[in-house]
Amino acid sequence: MSIHATRRRKLRQAMKKQNAPALLVTKVVNVTYLTGFTGDSSYLIVTPDTELLISDSRYSIQLDEDCPDLAVYERKTGQKMLDAMVDALGSLEVTELAVEADAMTIGEYRRLDGATEKTSLSPASGMVEGLRTIKDKTEIEATRLACLQARRAFEVVRASLTPDMTEKQVAADLEHQVRRFGGAGLSFPPIVGVGPRGALPHGTPSDRRIGDDPFVLIDWGANSGLYVSDLTRVLITGKPPAKLRKVYETVLEAQLAAIDAISPGAKCEDVDAVARKIITKAGYGKNFGHGLGHGTGLEIHESPRMSPSVEGELAPGMIVTVEPGIYLPGWGGVRIEDDILVTKTGHEVLTDVPKQWDEAFVG
Repeated sequence: MSIHATRRRKLRQAMKKQNAPALLVTKVVNVTYLTGFTGDSSYLIVTPDTELLISDSRYSIQLDEDCPDLAVYERKTGQKMLDAMVDALGSLEVTELAVEADAMTIGEYRRLDGATEKTSLSPASGMVEGLRTIKDKTEIEATRLACLQARRAFEVVRASLTPDMTEKQVAADLEHQVRRFGGAGLSFPPIVGVGPRGALPHGTPSDRRIGDDPFVLIDWGANSGLYVSDLTRVLITGKPPAKLRKVYETVLEAQLAAIDAISPGAKCEDVDAVARKIITKAGYGKNFGHGLGHGTGLEIHESPRMSPSVEGELAPGMIVTVEPGIYLPGWGGVRIEDDILVTKTGHEVLTDVPKQWDEAFVG
């Protein structure tokens, strides 16, 4: 049985538990996860006995390459997706259909509900995402590759930093280098924050130059094709202010302690608390405003989430970021982030970019 057929079998088990006789999958990455098809504008209907991918002629060749054994309903030229769905549901004699509530808009739901006289609709949430939380071997290896590509790109960019380079230029160079090392691109628009701009956890690269301040925060990741990585490092490019070492080493201590707490059965909120306690004890609790980390996979932000307000339990096969930070408005910020695989006996750090204080100095 293929990987994608195995995933669909597991989905059917989840559907049975939630009393969903059939499921309409409309989220692009979920369709990819279940079929291997990497195009867009395509939906998947899964029933207890079969599955049907609704697509169009633009993808005929790609469908044969990506998922040759999958049944396909090919939309006619000019046929709207709504009409194709109604036809497909009728051909499968689907009378009860769950739809992805987190992917379908209210307008789409209402239009489909109004067009299907013989099919009753109901919202469903998290069925495919729940499966995606636990990565299989192929997903783990794809993430390893994304981590390697991110590291290699960063090494080249770090070695080529000059005082006159702007945040925008660093971001563009990261994109270029990831592609040079075989990646499909970056996982997300990178964050490059020089000096005080490092206090913006999701800051957009600007024309501020590397030489304008003695340190820079860089948050980036690689997309190896489908799966992504997510890292953050702070580089010291000049004479560091006295406060920087205390802030840096506090964040690093918090991160290492949280990573050490990761193992099967560990509660997500407890791992978050390990890092938060260290940062709070150092006097910076109010300056760590986001959760400790999140899952990665086909998307940069997936389940599980590690924060004070999210209950959950870690399990083997999950991949999570651990990224505590301290952000001081007008001064700057420090965040250190790595990707961690939960194993049967503990954890494995998938990213290996140096992060000790002495290793943060450039030049």
